[in-house]
Amino acid sequence: MSRFHNRLFRRNSAICVLAVFCGGMAHAGIFHRKNKPLSQKDDALASINSSQPDKELFDRAMKALNKGKYDISRLDLQTLLNTYPDSEYAMRAKLAIGDTWYKEGGAAAMTQAEEEYKDFITFFPDKPEAAEAQMKVADIYYKQMEKPDRDPTNATRAQEEYRAMILQYPDSTLIPQAKQRLREVQEVLGDHEFAIGAFYQTRMNYAASIARLQSIIDTYPIYSRIDEALIDVGDAYAAQAKNVANLRLDAAAKQRLVKLYTQRAAHAYDRVILEYPMMPHADDARDRLEAMGQPIPQPTQQALAQSAAIEQSRAPVNLKYRAVILITARPSVVQAARVGEPSLTDPPQVMAPAVVKEAMNDVQWSVKPDGKPAPSIPGASNNIRTTEALAANPSASAAPATGAATQNPSAAGTTSLQMHDLSGDNDVTGTVGSNGADTHVGPGSPTNAVQPPAGSDTGATPATQSAPADPNHGTGQPSSWPSAQPDNGGLATAGPKDNTPLPAATKPAEAPAQVNDVKSNGQAVNTVDQNAAATGKKKKKNPKPQFENNEESSSTHKKKKGIHKLNPF
Repeated sequence: MSRFHNRLFRRNSAICVLAVFCGGMAHAGIFHRKNKPLSQKDDALASINSSQPDKELFDRAMKALNKGKYDISRLDLQTLLNTYPDSEYAMRAKLAIGDTWYKEGGAAAMTQAEEEYKDFITFFPDKPEAAEAQMKVADIYYKQMEKPDRDPTNATRAQEEYRAMILQYPDSTLIPQAKQRLREVQEVLGDHEFAIGAFYQTRMNYAASIARLQSIIDTYPIYSRIDEALIDVGDAYAAQAKNVANLRLDAAAKQRLVKLYTQRAAHAYDRVILEYPMMPHADDARDRLEAMGQPIPQPTQQALAQSAAIEQSRAPVNLKYRAVILITARPSVVQAARVGEPSLTDPPQVMAPAVVKEAMNDVQWSVKPDGKPAPSIPGASNNIRTTEALAANPSASAAPATGAATQNPSAAGTTSLQMHDLSGDNDVTGTVGSNGADTHVGPGSPTNAVQPPAGSDTGATPATQSAPADPNHGTGQPSSWPSAQPDNGGLATAGPKDNTPLPAATKPAEAPAQVNDVKSNGQAVNTVDQNAAATGKKKKKNPKPQFENNEESSSTHKKKKGIHKLNPF
C-alpha cells in the first residue's frame, strides 16, 4: 500500500506544479492578445505606420485591378494623377492605367492600352519601366496575331515593336523574353511567305516562287522550314534548266543557259548541306546533287553543332497539339527555335519582276556571251542584283554613256548633253541635243525649221516654228502653209503619208415612206398617208379602223340583228 500511495502522491504533485506554471504564464499575458487602446483601434490615422492618401489610392486601385474591376481601378489611378501630380506613385499609376486596358482585352481596349504605353514612353523614356511599356506594346500585336493563311498585319507590327524594344533597351531584363517572342513572330511570318512561294511553285510560276522563297532565306535564317525553302529554290532553277529546250536558241546558247541554271540549283542544294546539315531535308539535297552529278560538300563541325542546337531547341509537335491548333484561331509557334539570334533588320526584298528581268538578261548572255558576262553575286543562291549590291557598285547597272559622256569620264554620273541622229519621213537628217531640261534644234536640223515670214504672229519662238518649203507660198498665216508641221524636237511627225484630201461627203438619199404590210379584209392598216406627208399635216399614229356592223359587236354600236347574231366570228 505504501508503494501505491507514493505513486498517487507524485502524480498529484506533478499536476499541481503544472497548474501553477500555466496560471503564471496566463497572468503574464503570454497566451492572451494584447488589446490596443480604443483610440488607435477606431482611428487608423492615429497609428504611427498609417499610409499617405496617395498610397491609399494606389493600393486600392491595384486591388481593384487584381479583382477585374478595371473601371474602378482606372478611376482611382486617374484621381491619384490629378490630385497628387508630384507623388512618387504617379509614374507607376500612369503605367498601371495602360495595364487596366491591356487586361480588359478587346480591340478597342488594346488600342487604348497602346496609346497609354506610348504616352508613358514619351514622358519617362529613361526609366526602366519604359522597356516594360514597349514590351507591352509588342505583346498587344502578338496576342492579335492570326494564322499564316490570314492577314499578317498584326504579325508584322509585332515584329517591328519587338525589334524596337531590343534595339532601344539592350540592357533590359526583358531582352531574352523579347527575343523569344520575336522568333515566334518570325516563324509565323515565314510560314506565310512559304505558303505563297509553294503555291507559285505548284503553278510553275518560278519567278514569283523564287522571289518569295529567297526573301525567306535572306530574312529568317532560323526559320523551321528554311531547308525546304532552299530545296524549292533549287528545284525552280532545275525546272528552268529543263525548260531551256523549248526556247528558240542555237545549241551552244542552250548549253550555256542550262549550265548556268544548273549551277544555281546546285548552289541552293549546297547551302542546305553546309549551313543546315542537321535539318530534315539535308539528305534530299545530297540526293539531288548526286543525281545532277555535282560534288557533295562537307559541313564543318561548327555548322553541325550550331544546326544541332537549333533543331534540338524546337518543341515536338504531338497529335494533341495539332488537334488544339485546328480549333483555335491562334497560330502555331511550337516549331520556333529557342536559341539563335533573330534577325533585327530586313534585307532588300527580292521582287518577281527583278527575277523575270534577270532571266531575260541570262538569255541575252547565252546568245552573246562575249558581249557581257552573266551577272552574278558571289555567295548568293541567285544572280539578282539587290539594293545593297547596286549601292556598292552603282556603275555596274548603269548603261555605258555615248557621245560626249564617253569622252568626258568625269561627267559619267551626271546628266549631260547627248547627240542622236534622226531621220524623218521627208528624208531629212539632223541632230537634236537633249540635256533633260529642254530640247532645241541643232545645226543639222531640217531645212524647214527656220523663222516664219516677217509680219506673221504665230506665238512661237523662231527655233520651234516651221516655214513653208515653197518660197512662193510664203504669205498668209502659218496654218495655210502646205508644208507647215509642228516641231517635235526633230522627230518625224506621225501621220499618214498620203495627204490627199477625202472627197466631199454626199447627202444620203431620202428614206422611202414606211408602210405596214399587215392588212385586214383587204384594207391596209397604219398606212402612211402620202398626201398628209406632202402637206405637212400631222396624222394620228394609230387611226381607228372603220366599224363593220355585219361582222363586229360593240357596246357603243348597235347589236347584231338577225342571222348575224349566230355568227360568233
